Amino acid sequence: MTSTVWDELIASIHASGHQVVLSVTGGGSASLSQLLASPGASRTVLEAVVPYSAAALRQWLGGVPDQACSASTARAMAMAAWLRARQLAPAADVAQLIGLGATAALATDRPRRGPHRIHMAFQTAASTSTAELTLEKGRRNREQEESLAAECILRMLGQACAVDTVDAQAALAAQLAAPEKFEFCSQPADPGCTELVLGQRTYATLPAANAKVGQVLFPGSFHPAHHGHVRMAAMAAELTQQGVTYELSVTNVEKPPLDFFEIHHRVAHLRQLDSQALVVLTTAPTFRAKAALFPGSTFVVGADTLARIADPSYYTDQVAANHFAGDVRPPQVATSFEQAIDSMAAQGCRFLVFGRHWDGRFHTLSDLTLPESLRRLCDEVSAADFRDDISSSEIRKRGHG
Repeated sequence: MTSTVWDELIASIHASGHQVVLSVTGGGSASLSQLLASPGASRTVLEAVVPYSAAALRQWLGGVPDQACSASTARAMAMAAWLRARQLAPAADVAQLIGLGATAALATDRPRRGPHRIHMAFQTAASTSTAELTLEKGRRNREQEESLAAECILRMLGQACAVDTVDAQAALAAQLAAPEKFEFCSQPADPGCTELVLGQRTYATLPAANAKVGQVLFPGSFHPAHHGHVRMAAMAAELTQQGVTYELSVTNVEKPPLDFFEIHHRVAHLRQLDSQALVVLTTAPTFRAKAALFPGSTFVVGADTLARIADPSYYTDQVAANHFAGDVRPPQVATSFEQAIDSMAAQGCRFLVFGRHWDGRFHTLSDLTLPESLRRLCDEVSAADFRDDISSSEIRKRGHG
C-alpha cells in the first residue's frame, strides 16, 4: 500500500474534481486511511464510514440487507453513500458526486464456510457499477487479504473518478492467482431514471419514456416478478376494461433505495413475463403518495397489502422526506391513518383487492376487518374468480428470486 503506483492513483483521485462518500465494512478499511493520509483528501472525501456491526449496517442502509456480504449489499451501501454525498454537498455539480460501498468476507479467527470475497460498488447520477473478487482460500492471511481488499477499493474509486491506471491494474493483477479475477460491470441509467432520482420528474415510464400512465395501477416490489403478477394484471384489465400499468417505487419504507442494476433487473424480468408491460417508476413509497401522484386511480392490491393499509401502526415512523430529491429536512411523522384514508378517497382512488395466502390460509377482502372508510373504497375479486398462492417472498426463500 506504500508503492508509487497506489500513491499516484490516489493523487489522481484527489485531482479529479470528484467528491465522494465511502462506506466500507468487513475489510479494506486501510483504503480509507490511505486516502485521508494523502495531500488533497479534503477536496475529495466528504465522509468515510465503517458500519461494521449488523446494527450499524442496518442503520446506514435504512433497512435490513438480505446478506451482509453480497453484490446487492455493496450496491445498497453505495446508493446510501451517494445520497449522503448529495446531503453534504448540495451545491456541488451532481455529476461529480460519488457514493462508494464495499463489503468483504475475509480470513478470520474462526473457520469461514463460504468463500473469501470482496464486493464493491459505486453509485453516480448516471450509473451503478459493481466489481467483485473471490479469493483463493488459504492463500493469504488476514493482513494480506486486508491489503488486497484496500487496493481493490482504491482501484474501484479510481474507475469511479475515471483515473484508473494501467499500472494500478497490473499491480493488482500481479497479486492474483490464476482462478482469481477482478470482475467489473456497469449499469447505465435510463435518462428518465436519472431525472427521477434527481427530483427532476415525479415519475418515469419504461420502456417508453413518456408513455401515458393508465388509471389502473398495480404497485409492487416485483422482487421477483412472477406469473401470478401477470395473471392478476390480466384479470384486473378484464374487470376494469382498461390497461394496467405496473408501478415500482424506487424508495420504500424501511428498505434501501433501489439502484440502477436492481431497477433494470426487476423491470426486465417483468417484461420477460409480460412483453407488453408498461412500468412506471416513482419515489412514492406509500399509497397516500401514490394517490397524490395518480389521482383517480384504481390500485390492484393483494388482501395482505390492504391489511397493512388498514393497520394504524403501518403509518408510524414513515418518513416524508424525499431522499432522492436531496431533501435533508428532519424526518416527519407520517399523517394519521384516518387522514391517509380520507386523502386517498378525496383523490378519487379505489382498490381492486385480490385474495392472498398468508398465516396458513387464503384471505379475501371479505375476511378482513376494515374500517368502513376504507372498505367503501374497495372492490373484491373473489377466490372463485382468481386464486394464486405463489408469492415473491417464497420464491426468494427457495433461492430463485
